[in-house]
Amino acid sequence: MQGKTRSTTYTLRFILVLGTLALFGMTIMGRLFLLQVVRGDYFSALGRGQSNTYEDVKPQRGDIVFRTRTREGGESFIVATDKEWQGVYLVPQEITDPERVVKELSSLLAVDPEKLSEKIGKKDDPYEPLEEKVEDEIIERIKALQLQGVKISRNQLRSYPYNNLASQLLGFTGFSGDERTGSYGIEKYYNDILQGSSGAIEVERGLGAETLIFMKRLLRPVEDGSTLITTIDYNIQSKAEESLKELMEKWSADGGSIVVADPSTGGILAMASIPTFDLNYYNKVEDATIYLNPVTQTIFEPGSVFKPITMAAALNEGLIGPETTYVDEGEVKFGRYTIQNSDLKNHGVQTMTEVLEKSLNTGAIFVEELLGKERFKEYLEKFGFGETTGIDLPGELGGNISNLSSGRDINFATASFGQGIAVTPIELIAAFSAIANQGKMMRPRVVDTIIHPDGRKEVFEPEMIREVISPQTASRLTAMMVSVVKNGHSKKAGVPGYLVAGKTGTAQVPREDEQGYSDKTTHSFIGFAPAFNPKFTTLIKLDNPKGIRFAEASIAPTFSTLAEYIFTYYEIPPQ
Repeated sequence: MQGKTRSTTYTLRFILVLGTLALFGMTIMGRLFLLQVVRGDYFSALGRGQSNTYEDVKPQRGDIVFRTRTREGGESFIVATDKEWQGVYLVPQEITDPERVVKELSSLLAVDPEKLSEKIGKKDDPYEPLEEKVEDEIIERIKALQLQGVKISRNQLRSYPYNNLASQLLGFTGFSGDERTGSYGIEKYYNDILQGSSGAIEVERGLGAETLIFMKRLLRPVEDGSTLITTIDYNIQSKAEESLKELMEKWSADGGSIVVADPSTGGILAMASIPTFDLNYYNKVEDATIYLNPVTQTIFEPGSVFKPITMAAALNEGLIGPETTYVDEGEVKFGRYTIQNSDLKNHGVQTMTEVLEKSLNTGAIFVEELLGKERFKEYLEKFGFGETTGIDLPGELGGNISNLSSGRDINFATASFGQGIAVTPIELIAAFSAIANQGKMMRPRVVDTIIHPDGRKEVFEPEMIREVISPQTASRLTAMMVSVVKNGHSKKAGVPGYLVAGKTGTAQVPREDEQGYSDKTTHSFIGFAPAFNPKFTTLIKLDNPKGIRFAEASIAPTFSTLAEYIFTYYEIPPQ
């Protein structure tokens, strides 16, 4: 009996243990089901978050390209692109001979010795950047010195293969926080198109935080930036910059610009300005105003180059013809003001063509008074003065004709020959291109085509802003401007065998801090050719040339040289 009781007890214990084990197993299975199935995605993501990292994949910034000759033909020149540069940085705590480091690097990298010493003195800093962009030759010389604590880095940065070429036009890329972004010029205006968009990858980390390359997973694809094909002709741009440099050196000018445009499309073929800077080392510039584009971001009083605009208005209204006459008495009085001709002479009876040939201030006033204030102002606005052109460049300024709102006779009189009002170079070339283009004003532009990463092309077609004057008026004014180059003050702008239409301007520069004018001048010449089938309009502007009084002697010869080059380059036969 006792044996049966013991056997029963063992059986109950076995069943209890077995039941407990079963219950425990079911609990584990339930827990595993919960973790792996019900909440599996959550814990999987949590695990990846602990062992994996997420990295941005930076896009390749799009190239900027100058072309030659035609949209479809000719060569292409990449003037802005991404490139791997070598840089130099310091690890101050590793530097054992600071005096030698300062001596060698300040010389090789043109770094201020005091600033270099300050960086070396930061002994707790494991990384002190010095230069991001260093030419390969200099890098090799630094390596050969074997300086302790001086390290070489590799950086994917913007490169400008032609250094100073079209610097204000192109602009450069800087950093806004960790984001690379365009600053100034084309780089800024088209930044969103050039920069593309970043991608993202998930990277699994192994023991020791080493990257397991085979465990990368793409989360978001990177999209490289688009390439810009500009309207700029590399050869004309180079010739314009060469011509401008020679011109400025000859007359010791403070600054200058040359713009060449296709009047039928508005496409800018060249846009050159001096002073300039090396785009690869823009951070070496001490005066940041040099980054501004003088063609679109500065205004000036144009002077006599403005007289054809006044003539265009009166011709279009049928108030005058090329042979209409007036009597030049050498001066015109407005109360206490007396306006004289620049040569201080009395020329007697003169035609409207002779007014332009001899650049007579009194003749321009005569024409303005025939128009009347309201019509004169309306035509200036139709030609685009006082507003921006809408060119595809950042920070464009509009000219200033606000003093005409006063209604004062003297303000309208001086405006007729380009004083007392201000324009930008791009406004001026757009207005004269309208005369060259049978009265039709085209919007200036510097980009012709966008090539997207998938190969798709987006082509910008010419855009007409408005018709300013009739084709008949444009033709008659063109003939008058041809006579200016053949018989007037602009003779030195002529090119043998070709008809060139043009006009010089010499303007006094207003004082900065007080009323009146200084002894400084601005010289300009604007012209287009071949006169009756123009392929280009060119503006040359020189700021404060020394030792020369009028633009006919300073600038006109440079226009002739540049025009002759373009005739040959475009294979335009003599007429």
